[in-house]
Amino acid sequence: MSLLKMAPSAEERTTIHEMFLNTLDQKTISFQSRVLPPNAVWMEKSKLKSLEICHPQERNIFNRIFGGFLMRKAYELGWATACNFGGSRPFVVAVDDIMFQKPVEVGSLLFLSSQVCFTQGNYIQVRVHSEVASLHNKEHTTTNVFHFTFMSENEVPLVFPRTYGESMLYLDGQRHFNSMSASDTMKKDYLLKPQGKPRLLETSVPQ
Repeated sequence: MSLLKMAPSAEERTTIHEMFLNTLDQKTISFQSRVLPPNAVWMEKSKLKSLEICHPQERNIFNRIFGGFLMRKAYELGWATACNFGGSRPFVVAVDDIMFQKPVEVGSLLFLSSQVCFTQGNYIQVRVHSEVASLHNKEHTTTNVFHFTFMSENEVPLVFPRTYGESMLYLDGQRHFNSMSASDTMKKDYLLKPQGKPRLLETSVPQ
């Protein structure tokens, strides 16, 4: 069902077209003139990036960078992105399955790029793309893609895609949010109106 392999459904295409129409400037009625609706943010304005140098102390028994270190760095950047976007401290409510597509070698330059790709009410869907750079040919290779669902204390702005690529990111974020919100955990604990501050998940980070 990846959007890299299959076209969006009819319902998803309608959603993107309606969002596009909502951003047209009614004064000019031109496809090139775009304006944001009230309480909305362009998706390209929600990005944060970071760079990590992978030191030997973060290696595992296979002499590669420990997966827990990569997950922690991705989560921290995703949390900062949701915090910056929502204007308050967010609370993580769901983490998508994490697949390690490629091991990260000691000494690698790890580039992390985080972006808000979908919002709904108090919820913020954040996508973190992780890649390493080859020192020989300067090529970047994807190692992981992380998906986090956060809940803000206040209602957050709507995020609007400007390009076709961003529209695909929006639909991908919407799919992940819908699949996570259908889980029993989110139905029971989070999709109700929060009373005061939401309950924090207790987590432990391997040393």
